[in-house]
Amino acid sequence: MTVPPAAFVKQRFDAPPGFFEAAGLRWLSVPGGVTVVQPLEVSATHLATPRLETVPPTGRAADEFGRLLAVTHDAGARWYGVPPDGWQTDGYIGTIELPHSLRPLEAWGEFYANLRLRPYLRSAYDAGTIDDRRLKVFERLCAKLESGAYDDASERPSRLHGDLWSGNVVWCPDGVHLIDPAAHGGHRETDLAMLGLFGMPQLERVLRAYNEVHPLTDGWRERVDLHRLHPLLTHVVMFGAAYVPRALAVAHHY
Repeated sequence: MTVPPAAFVKQRFDAPPGFFEAAGLRWLSVPGGVTVVQPLEVSATHLATPRLETVPPTGRAADEFGRLLAVTHDAGARWYGVPPDGWQTDGYIGTIELPHSLRPLEAWGEFYANLRLRPYLRSAYDAGTIDDRRLKVFERLCAKLESGAYDDASERPSRLHGDLWSGNVVWCPDGVHLIDPAAHGGHRETDLAMLGLFGMPQLERVLRAYNEVHPLTDGWRERVDLHRLHPLLTHVVMFGAAYVPRALAVAHHY
């Protein structure tokens, strides 16, 4: 392996197909959008990207980030669940699989229930982390999603980062750079909800600037926790029962 100097290297010798996010990094890099680190070198066992210099977040950088993120989302995707161009397998979020759809899915609720909730509910149930009674609560929400209760005909699939928690937002001297995506076609509100899941500096300024470029649909703040249910369930699968009460409260609410 020849690694460029001053590079950050993600390495796994038994990496399955789709583990390294090079295709997602390239797909998210759109003209006028937020800066995304680009692969320097990629193989079956590693991904090298530039090592970033960090600075404290500022209001001005937050405003710019919000505006640019709206442009990235507006670059669009062919359908909900579509993988990045050049990617023909499921992806990964953290160390667990992230299902993609290789056939068109036009309804967000169908996509979210079947590719973002049920796979992780099944894993948690099989592991004994979620019992029958709790599973029924989540299944009621899945059925509601499939019915179209939260679909919005005015929204088309957006080009999502897919794992946009604050740790993947790097504040650099020239503005925000995004790293480590789980990129796919999805709902813009999902990325925005993820930003605040574990806390995000300057979040309100980011959201206000985003809304100036692409006005968000009325009631979007009431749907924030719905969009956070998927990452909560991935944490249930990866880290166990400590995340179940919060996920269950979300499912009860919607």
